[in-house]
Amino acid sequence: MKSPTVTVFYGGTSSEREVSLGSGLACALAMTASFPTRLVRIDSNALPTDLNRDTQIVISTLHGTFGEDGGMQALLEKAGIIYAGCDAVSSALTMDKSATKQACSRRGVKTAKSFTFDCSLKPTPDQLIQDLGQEVVIKPNSEGSSVGLNICINYSDVDVALKGIKAGTWIAESRIHGRELSVGVLNGKAMGIVEITPKSGVYDFTSKYTKGMTQYQAPAPLESQVTALVQAAAELAFNACGCRDYSRVDFILTPDNIPYLLEINTLPGMKETSLLPMSARCVGLDFIHLVQEMVKPALARYEAMQNTVKH
Repeated sequence: MKSPTVTVFYGGTSSEREVSLGSGLACALAMTASFPTRLVRIDSNALPTDLNRDTQIVISTLHGTFGEDGGMQALLEKAGIIYAGCDAVSSALTMDKSATKQACSRRGVKTAKSFTFDCSLKPTPDQLIQDLGQEVVIKPNSEGSSVGLNICINYSDVDVALKGIKAGTWIAESRIHGRELSVGVLNGKAMGIVEITPKSGVYDFTSKYTKGMTQYQAPAPLESQVTALVQAAAELAFNACGCRDYSRVDFILTPDNIPYLLEINTLPGMKETSLLPMSARCVGLDFIHLVQEMVKPALARYEAMQNTVKH
């Protein structure tokens, strides 16, 4: 059977388009070492017209709205096109921070106490502080890359954050203090743990995408039993949300070594310096071999589909 062309989607229409352009280019360059590859820029919420389910499979690096929330995945499924990564249902679930927390909490993964609200029904600062404590994190319920993140340490901060909310659904959480950790999960198996230490003390958009603003340690300097505990929590969260192929799971580790789930990222950054590739290097997978492994399950699904058609 002739190998399909691996079509890499990049760009997209979300606030994370620039990040995606970098991810897609790096991913496509690495993919060419192993597969016939094409790079396709997505500029609208639609499939490219020249996709062929018989000769192509897709790996998407579209971050944020539509790319990561199940929108693009649903279009690919409707067109019968095989693609790598989480399906439309799990993509939609994990883009919704509140729904993710509920699904993971039911399976025993620790999550911070939270309150979800619509812009039109904003709570008062007093209500949030009474419910969640003095220090509160307020962020959009369905955005990535720390877009719109507010770290509030007093009443005034909470008041300013709430007044700045003009649209959408938001989530407020009790702030958990601890070490920020990120774990890549590949085919249901947790890889290395990366510790993230932003110089500003907050891993926000600026800390993520400004060179030199954040220190990364991979593998994270943790005792072996703590490493095992965090990896088990990552695998549990991955399975609780019905993820497939790969994802990145982020935690805050408290001083008494309890991992609290921050979020699951189903289409994480894919530059060589991104967190998922860092996690993979901890277990001996360089960038080229990581992208090979990421696309392998989709290739298996493609072969199964072709064999079904023949029979």
